[in-house]
Amino acid sequence: MAVSPTSFLPRKRLPAAASFVSPKLSSRDLLRALQSLSLTISALRPLPYLLQRASSSILRKCRLLSLLFEDILRRPTDDHLPASPSRHLCFEEIYIVLQRIKTLVEDCSAGSQTWLLMQIEPVSITFRELTSDLWTLLEILDDPKLGEDLDELKALVIKQCRDSRSSSSAVDPADESLRIDVISLLDSIKREIVPDHRRLEGIFGRVGLSDSASCREEIERLEDEIHCLGDERSKSDVIALIRVVRFGKCVLFGASISDSADRRRDLAAEVVIPEDFRCPITLDLMRDPVVVATGQTYDRSSIVLWIESGHNTCPKTGQTLAHTDLIPNLALKRLIGMWCRQQRIPYGTAEAKLGLNCVTVNKAALEATKMTASFLVNELRFATSSSSREAANQVVYELRALAKTDSDSRACIGEAGAVWLLAHHLGSADPNLQVNAVTTLLNLSIHDANKARIMEAEGALDGIVEVLHSGASWEAKGNAAATIFSLCGVNLYRKKLGRSIDVVRGLLSLARNGPISCKKDALVAVLTLASDRDTVGMLVEKGVVDMIDAVADELPEEALGVLEAVLKRGGCAAVAAAASMIPKLVKILRGGTSRAREIAAATLVITCRKGGGEMVAELARVTTIEAMMWELVNAGTSRTKRKATSLVRILHRWAAGMNMDDIPEAGYSVA
Repeated sequence: MAVSPTSFLPRKRLPAAASFVSPKLSSRDLLRALQSLSLTISALRPLPYLLQRASSSILRKCRLLSLLFEDILRRPTDDHLPASPSRHLCFEEIYIVLQRIKTLVEDCSAGSQTWLLMQIEPVSITFRELTSDLWTLLEILDDPKLGEDLDELKALVIKQCRDSRSSSSAVDPADESLRIDVISLLDSIKREIVPDHRRLEGIFGRVGLSDSASCREEIERLEDEIHCLGDERSKSDVIALIRVVRFGKCVLFGASISDSADRRRDLAAEVVIPEDFRCPITLDLMRDPVVVATGQTYDRSSIVLWIESGHNTCPKTGQTLAHTDLIPNLALKRLIGMWCRQQRIPYGTAEAKLGLNCVTVNKAALEATKMTASFLVNELRFATSSSSREAANQVVYELRALAKTDSDSRACIGEAGAVWLLAHHLGSADPNLQVNAVTTLLNLSIHDANKARIMEAEGALDGIVEVLHSGASWEAKGNAAATIFSLCGVNLYRKKLGRSIDVVRGLLSLARNGPISCKKDALVAVLTLASDRDTVGMLVEKGVVDMIDAVADELPEEALGVLEAVLKRGGCAAVAAAASMIPKLVKILRGGTSRAREIAAATLVITCRKGGGEMVAELARVTTIEAMMWELVNAGTSRTKRKATSLVRILHRWAAGMNMDDIPEAGYSVA
């Protein structure tokens, strides 16, 4: 068998500290604690699918122990056990064993069933060892004060422990058979053999995966398991299981309904993500935040893709990057991790945690993803040809979710031919179908090969631009803008999009009129287009400065970042248009954020340098401008200090009647 059973290694989830430490209690309080703990354990349900025999057996023993402790507590106070130090120690050890039993049963019940199946042998052995420990301790506990009835009860527990210990194998044969079936299934998928529907249904049913909801829960639990594993190979194995469960969910139970309660919960979770935890490029939760040379933080995968696409500027500010070193933002990463645990959101994806360097498992995972993508695209093709809007919406939503998971999924969906099918639904009269289609294209566009597919597919780009202008919802319009931004990651496409009047008009309109999230999507896209000198002229012609003026109060940092980029690459028309912004820039200098003031100062320097004496005169009319500059020199960031010092020099040169050309950048530094 190509996939070895030993490739699945044990989990490293740590039990609670109480599982190893006995409580420091008096004899009577210890007995009460034992009776309460054994009752709590006996109230637990036996495991429903795996380890049924082992869990039922050990829970029955705990029930008998609760009766034993209850009867002891009913005895007169002076006749309580334990009386001697040795008996007290014995009961303390029993307490530890019971804690371990409780932890084990709860862990098996709450965790992933498919991963538990892969660990069935070591977990079964743990059940047996705990039974053996209980037997040994009860054998040691020998006292005539127990009385005949209690002695019989103890003997019954010991007999059950002995019977369990004497069974030929710790593993239930049914569980072992199922484990072998799953390993065989993974091996078949690795060899590109599509699983038989009946076989897949049988395996899923035996681990309790009976509908879409149970499959989604299983996927979430598998993602949680990744954080409890200590070696990369086991993490890769879990990824393979995740993708197989996802494939089975689609094949056996169909696509999700996009307006279900689950989707509403997912969307609600996205809305409440703190702004500082979102990547400025993708607007998704950052998994691996890093700081670039300008001090801005991005998700590593997003900024690496941006830099590798040929950009040498900061996406948010438009500043040229002094270097391309990426510094991990560990403090922010810890905060995001803490927030995710509080919200029960899986933090980190399989792709973020691992490289694809475990050949056996990654092959199985990749083939499972290919099968899932192929199945869904074929379903979409059928729904499209049959004009079934509801069926198409369900499949497109499933593709949307799949495209968001990892790079493999995005590549496989694109290779399966999904782009032109999705483009067909961009003009749908169904708002849900439209937003799902454009969001799927957004997720796919993160993958470079899919950028080319979207740009080349008939109707895809036109459909995205149409949604940008007249989408049925703000969400659809915002995601269309985000898709355009993503496509701009390729220099050739950025130039093409920048020459499109419809693209420019749509982005400027959305930035001016949309809700805050859409404004940000549009501004980031406009900033990217402004990195091309040929595009700046069209942006100015179509009113980019007026748009900036309209949104600067609401989003000063983003708006001024666009203005700075436009002025850097624009000609006389851009500078002339920016003259109307001087009062707004001065207002931000007075009361804006530290970052906004920095950009405002830099923008004023560019305006004065390129606009000459006329622009400086306009600035000099502000009576408090020099005082504000000296305030920034004393209290601003290092870049703000440089820009403020340059403005002071410009104002002094102008006042002295000197030429404004070639004023050097200030080399101000702080001692």
